[in-house]
Amino acid sequence: MIWRYVILWLGLVLLAILNGLMREKVFRRYLGELKAHQASTFSFILLIGVYVWVFSNIWPLKSLNQALLIGGIWLFLTVIFEFIFGHYAMKKRWQTLFADYNIGKGRTWILVLLWTLFAPVAFFQL
Repeated sequence: MIWRYVILWLGLVLLAILNGLMREKVFRRYLGELKAHQASTFSFILLIGVYVWVFSNIWPLKSLNQALLIGGIWLFLTVIFEFIFGHYAMKKRWQTLFADYNIGKGRTWILVLLWTLFAPVAFFQL
């Protein structure tokens, strides 16, 4: 059962890529870099919410512990993917990758990670 949700994480990767394209092609053009980052954070949170809602109705979670486990797995996979793919495939410097965690400078990526962790819990509770 857990493997189904691990595989569903791949859909989150696809949504992240589509959201990133929207950020680069639409948001950045009209909002600038920082505001585009912030707008794409919130659009991605919305996309994750819809995605988790759909699949939590198809394959309901069995318990709060299972929801936390799935959120934790998704969080772990997301962070690992972000750093490995971001550094080695996208050629981003480590400093650039870590900069997205600086909420004091308006970088809101951490909100996506928190939602990735807690979205399964939220939809289990509903």
